[in-house]
Amino acid sequence: MNLFGPLARSAAVAGLVVTSMVAAAPAHAAQADIELLNSYLGDWRGKGTLVGDESETVICRLSLTPGNQNKVNYSGRCAMAGNNLSVSGTLAYVESSRRYEAAMTSNATFTGVAVGRKQGNGVVFNLKERETDEEGNDLTISAVIALLNEKINVEFQVLFNSSGDVLKAKVPFSK
Repeated sequence: MNLFGPLARSAAVAGLVVTSMVAAAPAHAAQADIELLNSYLGDWRGKGTLVGDESETVICRLSLTPGNQNKVNYSGRCAMAGNNLSVSGTLAYVESSRRYEAAMTSNATFTGVAVGRKQGNGVVFNLKERETDEEGNDLTISAVIALLNEKINVEFQVLFNSSGDVLKAKVPFSK
């Protein structure tokens, strides 16, 4: 199986940028939770490697801006091997659930919601979704997005359920 076909790459890069994502429900957050998310406002850049049956460099940009109702909006773009993926969404602390949530939409038909938990002086989001790509592949997509120590780190994996093949990536972001 060629793990680096255009659709597989798009699914993988979509998961990378899930990286930084949204809750659609209104958020009523404590001031400290709002300040924590707002501390990540700004423009971020990341470079990492996507590994499967081959390796490819992934270059990403991410912009976090103030949103409505104490949310943080984000938009991002990743490029590799001539393909581009864009994502957008918001980050929020949902008081009723007592948790952070991040959701996203992308130009690769991937959408998802990640649940975040406070860890140390930051937030770590975990996402696990099962999707079918445009080629009919049954995929399990997992991502860990960490907003820690004034940095954003993304670890991502796409498992092709029928074959067991895996694409993995790590992308550290900095301002």
